[in-house]
Amino acid sequence: MISSDRIDLLVDPGTWDPMDDDMVSIDPIEFDSEEEPYKNRIDSYQSKTGLTEAVQTGTGQLNGIPIAIGVMDFQFMGGSMGSVVGEKITRLIEYAANKFLPLLLVCASGGARMQEGSLSLMQMAKISSALYDYQSNKKLFYVSILTSPTTGGVTASFGMLGDIIIAEPNAYIAFAGKRVIEQTLNKTVPEGSQEAEYLFDKGLFDPIVPRNPLKGVLSELFLFHGRFPLNQN
Repeated sequence: MISSDRIDLLVDPGTWDPMDDDMVSIDPIEFDSEEEPYKNRIDSYQSKTGLTEAVQTGTGQLNGIPIAIGVMDFQFMGGSMGSVVGEKITRLIEYAANKFLPLLLVCASGGARMQEGSLSLMQMAKISSALYDYQSNKKLFYVSILTSPTTGGVTASFGMLGDIIIAEPNAYIAFAGKRVIEQTLNKTVPEGSQEAEYLFDKGLFDPIVPRNPLKGVLSELFLFHGRFPLNQN
């Protein structure tokens, strides 16, 4: 599911207000590839998807409840987390903390973006630090949703830091992918061991929720944590 469809699924019509949608990568380490320059690849994905980066962030209402929401898009370079993705998510968290909004992050990513080297890895610490202030200092409520796939540095940071962590049915969730593990360790990864249902049995996250009831489940969670719809009057 592309990020725009996901926003339509979760955010009430007419309430979506995007943030930082003009922020773009400028090839910070001047990554040189024989296949295609990094800047050209970014331009290509922007043309294909109509997005500027691999995440959309903004505010809106979910069944009338004001929320801050970030939605990753796997169609944009595999949802990889570079400097712009990290900065957009961090700014969203800081905005939610200042406005006392509940936070919802939808993960769909192959992990950190190799074309930005260690700068992409730094986003893990930056986002996690912002979440620590949001959750531990401000005592606010964060829900992460793990869709297919959620891997690498996203799993190793904000994907698994939710107060409530929700997975979609049959979602592929891992740190290292099957191929990487098998090539590195020369061992076969058991079939299904990186799917949501198996990981649920191991206690990795909270509920598995299909898409149809997801908005209602989130609404109940926000209500339970003291977040109420705006007064329609």
